[in-house]
Amino acid sequence: MFDASSVRKQFPVFTHFPDLVYLDSAATTQKPYIVLALEQEYYERHNANVHRGIYRLAAEATALYEGTRERSARFLNAPQAKQIIFTSGTTDGINLVAQCFALPRLEAGDQLLISAMEHHSNLIPWQQVCLAKKAELKVIPFWPNGELDLQALQDLLNPRVKLLALTHISNTLGSINPIETIIPLAHAQGIPVLIDAAQSIVSHKIDVQALDVDFLVFSGHKLFGPTGTGVLYGKEKWLNEMPPYRFGGEMIRDVTFERTLFAPIPQKFEAGTPNIAGVATLASAMDFVEDLGQNNIGTHLKRLLQVGTERLATIPGIQFYGEAAHKSGIISFTLEGIHPHDLATILGQKDICIRAGHHCTQPIMDFYEIPGTVRVSFSVYNVEEDVDKLAKGLREVMGVLRK
Repeated sequence: MFDASSVRKQFPVFTHFPDLVYLDSAATTQKPYIVLALEQEYYERHNANVHRGIYRLAAEATALYEGTRERSARFLNAPQAKQIIFTSGTTDGINLVAQCFALPRLEAGDQLLISAMEHHSNLIPWQQVCLAKKAELKVIPFWPNGELDLQALQDLLNPRVKLLALTHISNTLGSINPIETIIPLAHAQGIPVLIDAAQSIVSHKIDVQALDVDFLVFSGHKLFGPTGTGVLYGKEKWLNEMPPYRFGGEMIRDVTFERTLFAPIPQKFEAGTPNIAGVATLASAMDFVEDLGQNNIGTHLKRLLQVGTERLATIPGIQFYGEAAHKSGIISFTLEGIHPHDLATILGQKDICIRAGHHCTQPIMDFYEIPGTVRVSFSVYNVEEDVDKLAKGLREVMGVLRK
């Protein structure tokens, strides 16, 4: 049985602030002792640049950095470690694929396909490359309950679509998209697929080979790891064909004033000095998640989703957004007559941490014709008491603002 109270003790933030109710893990997760300790240890004992020096510290730093590449490959069941590209996060990974895969392939009249529930980071990069190439950005709608319209998706698949980019779990609605079904549908039309796993990497055991996904991206900071870290997985054939779009040290094989020969993957996509300490530490975050068990985490989040929805539903004037049959631990709602930012501000003064706004998904807000929502997002360190404190806080806010 998943014991969130014991897990909570592994996070120093709750030692420093015992009454903290942190319900914003869809934005970023808190960090466990093991991750913090290893980052400090890196700087104290192994700090050097990677792939360059032949002295002991440099060798150790390189071993840790490349060790995380191997660990990431195992974490995703990637065929080879060289198919793992380190990025600064999900946004960076998506932009890399947009610039290096989509842009060179697009011609006027071609299409890229996304869903209407995408984070701006999985919308704007595709929008911009379409504008640059006079291609079309096509959008898969979703139903009012937050479920993707699968029939509309199938109707939009055609040979002109050069890539489907889709979120696994909506960061605003919590909807879990059936990527196991969607990827084969796209492949049947010869369409490569990119999956944004930023919200699912903690609660779902992802096997890139079983999914047969072409690209998959996620961020370290949403995996209890350091900020400024991320992973892009890509199929080898695509990565080999893609040109680099950042140039500098480490990503070259030979340079003259007339031409440059680029290094093979993964180095050709990792120009300059990377976030070595962050990458070295990211492996411990993967260990942490696998030790807890992603299936166990998913079950825990569904339980909190159920409890949270039931208790919040008793509050007068509440309106939920995103009630798909398959959801993760995210609840978006509004309270009649109270602006989401007012709610978040007052709750924040009580150390109840929630998010208010459009959550980088303005098209979702446009669909529901609202300016924003309050978003509650659960993680491994949340307990039912957090839900009770949230519900109590909401009632107190109503008592003040509805007088």
